[in-house]
Amino acid sequence: MLVTSDILYLVASIKSKPEIVEPVAASLNSRFNEARLNTPLRMAHFLAQAAHETDGFHTLQEYASGRAYEGRKDLGNTEPGDGVRYKGRGIFQLTGRANYRNFGDYLKLDLENNPMLASDPDVSVRIALAYWDWHKLNDFADMDDVKRITRRINGGYNGLESRIIYLQRAKKALGYTP
Repeated sequence: MLVTSDILYLVASIKSKPEIVEPVAASLNSRFNEARLNTPLRMAHFLAQAAHETDGFHTLQEYASGRAYEGRKDLGNTEPGDGVRYKGRGIFQLTGRANYRNFGDYLKLDLENNPMLASDPDVSVRIALAYWDWHKLNDFADMDDVKRITRRINGGYNGLESRIIYLQRAKKALGYTP
C-alpha cells in the first residue's frame, strides 16, 4: 500500500509542512510492513493518530515546554531537566527518559543522549511503528476502535474528536470501504 504525500495532505490539513510530510511519507512507504500496516483500515488508524499528534503534520515536537513532565517517575524522569529534555517528539510524541531509552535501545539509536533525534521524520516513523507493533494496535484498528487506540497512544482520550475527524479523512483518502 502506497502512502503518498498527497494522502497525508488529504488526511491532515493546510497546516501540514512539506518538510515533514514528504520524508514521513517516504519513510512510511519503506517501513510500514514493520508494523504490519497492510490494510487500508490499519493505515487509516495509524495516520489519524499521527496527524493528531503532529497537529496535522505541522510539528514533530510538542509545543509545550515539557516542564509538566518534571519529576514524573512513571516516565523515567528522575533528573532535574528531564521533563524538558524528554518532552514529546516525533509523529506519536515519544515522551519521558524511560521511553527514549527503551525505544533507542530497540532501534539501536542513542535517543537518551540525543533526544532531538526523535524529531527526525524517519526516526519518528520508526519509533511510531515500533510503538504500534509493541502495543498490538492492529488488533484495535481491525475492530475500528479509535477510542482504545487513542487511550494506548495518549494515556487518555485527549483530542478524541480530532482523531475521529482525521480517521474519517484517512479512510476516505485511502479508499477504505467497510
